[in-house]
This record gives sequence, structure tokens and C-alpha cells, in this order.
Amino acid sequence: MAITETRALPAQFIEDLGKDYATQLTAATAAPLDTSKFAPSVAGQTALQQKATDLTTAGLGSYQPFLTGAGSTTQAAGAAQQGQFAQQGLGLAQTGLGVAGQELTGAGTALGTAGTTTAAAQPFISAAGTGLGQAGTTLGGVSPFINVAQAGLGMAGALTGTGTGTGLGSISSYMSPYQTQVIDTTLAEFDRQAAQRQQQISDAAVALGGFGGGREGVMQSEYQTQSDRNRAALQAQLQAQGFSQAQAARQADLQNQVALSQGQLGLGAATSGLAQQQAQLGLNQLGLGQAQLGLGQAQASQAGQQAGMAGQRAALSGAQQNLAQGSLGLGQFQTGLGQSLQGLQGTDIARAGQVGAINQAQQQAVLGALQEQNRLAAYEPLERLGIFGQGVTGLMGGYPAQYQFTSQPNPSPLAQALGIGSTLGGIYGNVMGPVRGTTRP
Repeated sequence: MAITETRALPAQFIEDLGKDYATQLTAATAAPLDTSKFAPSVAGQTALQQKATDLTTAGLGSYQPFLTGAGSTTQAAGAAQQGQFAQQGLGLAQTGLGVAGQELTGAGTALGTAGTTTAAAQPFISAAGTGLGQAGTTLGGVSPFINVAQAGLGMAGALTGTGTGTGLGSISSYMSPYQTQVIDTTLAEFDRQAAQRQQQISDAAVALGGFGGGREGVMQSEYQTQSDRNRAALQAQLQAQGFSQAQAARQADLQNQVALSQGQLGLGAATSGLAQQQAQLGLNQLGLGQAQLGLGQAQASQAGQQAGMAGQRAALSGAQQNLAQGSLGLGQFQTGLGQSLQGLQGTDIARAGQVGAINQAQQQAVLGALQEQNRLAAYEPLERLGIFGQGVTGLMGGYPAQYQFTSQPNPSPLAQALGIGSTLGGIYGNVMGPVRGTTRP
């Protein structure tokens, strides 16, 4: 008896498309994909970043000469403040006063016999006492100038540091108390104008019939990005402006304090010189009176001259102290110059590094875009084949199956005996697929 076999087959054009797809897929996947063109890459260091590195290396220790000079100046001032010159002057003055005392003792005898001459000499002696009294009063007026100068130098010393913190002499103490209000008001006005611009973009999209479309979204996104950058730059500019103004005010205050202290020292020195002149005038008048007293008065004059030399030496010691104060102020000023130089160099290095980082980020973005472009180009054939395969699969499901009917005769007794009739047919159908005949409708 004959056996009838029924098989469902796809349409011939679908089968041809499937074979074509298999051929193309085999060819596309035969060779490994070259991923070198879209491998990750890193942007190199920019010229400004290298410049910042060079400036950092070159600026190391650039402030040291100022600090060394300040140390030498301060050391010299300390040596003068130890009173070496003052001690020497006081020692000589004490010796001179001792000699003058001895001479005055010898002059007492001569004074006993110089009555008439004493009467003539009395006006000069009185005038000498008046001049010496005035000199003492003038010397008493030197102390206020020295006190003011010392106070000014103390304030100037507080202004020679780095300016950190919030105490006396810090940069924050010179910041405007209204800076926050100014920044907030400016940023609020910026935000208001930005919102108006975004509304204008939406209104323009509505007028063109593209409200809510992709183009409006792109324009809104681009404007928002640029607006955020401009807002951050504006805020940074306002903050940097406030810092620069505070720094300049602090530096001006330092210069004013140093100049005021130097002026007070000059006034003190001038007042001391006036006192010395007054004292010298008194001594001169006393010398005239002593000349009238004969030998005894001459001895007293010599004693007065020696006392005057002691006073001059004491005055020299005071001048040395003034010089020490000035040297100390100069050392502090040199220290401030070194610190200012270091701060300015740090500002330049920071700005160069920031701009270099921005340029490096732009270069990295360009490399990333090129990488993505190469990746898309490499995967494009495979994506196209994927679309092709999806289309073939869709066609296979969209067209009805076609049927094949095959009749086979009964196996011969020999085939039955061997048991290979139906077995061979099943193996062939499973391995090679159904045998195509002419019965396809």
C-alpha cells in the first residue's frame, strides 16, 4: 500500500530571501570586527597646562630672596635694639659727669672770689637754665610720636600675612558687607532675563507651528546650557572682583600704616633734634656765663661740655633705636613682598590650569565624537543585515504555508527485510529538508 506524506513549505521567494540573508550574514561575520578605530583615547595635556607646570617649577623659591633680605634686616634691627650703642653712650656720659663733678668742686673756690663776675654772669646762667628747661620739655614731646609709630608698625605687621581667616588684617575683613546682596540681585536679574528668552523661544516655536517639537527642545537645551555657563561665569566674576577690591584695600592700608609710622618716626627725630638744639643753646649761654667766672667757671664749662657729649651720645643711642625700628619695618615689608609675589604667581598658575583644562575637555569631546562615528560606521553593515533578517522573518509569518503531497510505493520484500525503507526517508527529510516536487501549488 502507498504512503502519502504531507509537508508545509514556505513560499519560494521567501526561501530565496532566506538563502540570500544567510549568505550575507556568513560573509559579514567571517572576519573579526576591527575595533581599533573606535577604541577609547585620551586627550593630551594642553599648552596652557604645561605652561602652568613650568610656572610652578620656575616659581619654586622665588620669594626666598625677599625672606632672606627680611631676615638680615630684622637681625640687624634686633642687634640695634639690644642697646649696645645706648649702653656705650650712657657709660661715657657717666664718666663725663664724674669728671664734671670734680671740676665743679674745684670751681667752688674760684666762685668765692668772683662775686662781681658772678653778678655779670648771672643773666647768662639764667638764660642757660631756661634753654635747658625748654629742651627737657621738647624731649618729653618725642614719646607720643614714637608710641604712634610703634602702634602703626604693629597694625602693619598684622597686614603682612596671607590674609586668611576672619580676624584683624584678614582679606575677609575688607570684603564689602553688601557683596552677597549685590551678587544675589545680579543673578536674580540674570535668571529673569533667561526666563524671558526661553519664553521667546517657545513663542517663536508656536508661531512656526513647532511647539513641543524636537527642534524647540534642542533650542531650549542649547540655550539653557549656555545660560548656565554665563551665569556661573558672572557669579565667578563678581566674587573675583570683590576679592580683588578687598585685597587692594588691604594692601593700601598696609602702605598707609607703614608710611604713617615712618612719618611719626621722622617727627620724633625732628623733635629730638630741636631739643638738642635748645639744649646746645643753653649750654652755649652757660659757657658765656662761665667765662665770666674765671678759672672756676671755666672748669664748670668743661664739665658742662662733657655732660653735653654724654647727652649727644645718648641721643645717638636713640637714633640707633629709631634706625632699628625702621629696619624692623623694612624687614616686615620685604616679607610682605615675598608673600605677595608667591600669591600672584599662584593666581597665574591657577588661571592657566583652568583654561588648559577647558581646552583639554574640548579635545576629549572631539575624540569621543570621532570614536562614536567610527563605531557606528563599523557596525552599520551588521545593523543593516539585522533589519534585513527581521524583514525576512516577518514575511515568513505573514504568508500562508504551502503544502507538498508525496506518495511513496510500498517497500519491496527485500527492503522490508533489510528495514531501511522508511528509515532512510526519515533521515533524508530531517537532514536535507523536504524533497521539492512539482506539486507545490
